[in-house]
Amino acid sequence: MKVNWNKKWGLFILYTVLIMSIAMTATGCNGMGKAGGEDAAADEGQTVWEDGSVLGEGSKQFALTVTDQEGVETKFEIHTDQETVGEALVEIGLISGDESEYGLYVKTVNGVTADYDKDGVYWAFYINGEYATAGVDATAIEEGNSYSFKME
Repeated sequence: MKVNWNKKWGLFILYTVLIMSIAMTATGCNGMGKAGGEDAAADEGQTVWEDGSVLGEGSKQFALTVTDQEGVETKFEIHTDQETVGEALVEIGLISGDESEYGLYVKTVNGVTADYDKDGVYWAFYINGEYATAGVDATAIEEGNSYSFKME
C-alpha cells in the first residue's frame, strides 16, 4: 500500500511539472508584456544593427550615432543616394514612425521604440551635436555633418 501511495504522488508531481512546463513555454512565446526596446523589435520583425555597421549604398555618406535611454551609443556609417537624412534612414530601415502634416514623427530607431504617450520618452534629432531645428525628413544630407538620435 505504501509503495502504491508513493507512486501516485510521484506521478502527480511529474504530471504537474509537465503541465506547468508546457504552460510556461506556451505563454512565454507570445510576446505579451513587452513594453518596447530591443525585445519588441524582434517581435515586430525589425532589424537591430550593431555598433560600427556600414549601411546602405550610394555616393553620399554620413555618420549617425544612436543613443538609447541607458546612454549606450551605437555608431553607423550611412551610404545613400537619397537627398535627406530621413529618406536615407527610412530606406535602409533604421528609422520608422508616423507621417503627419509636420513631417515624419520618428518613433523607432534601430529597433528601439520610444512612445512619449506611454513612457514619456521620444527620439530627439541632432545635427553636429546641436538639437535640430528641422525634422529628419526635411534635413538635407551635407558632407561633413554628423547626425544623431537620442532617446530623451
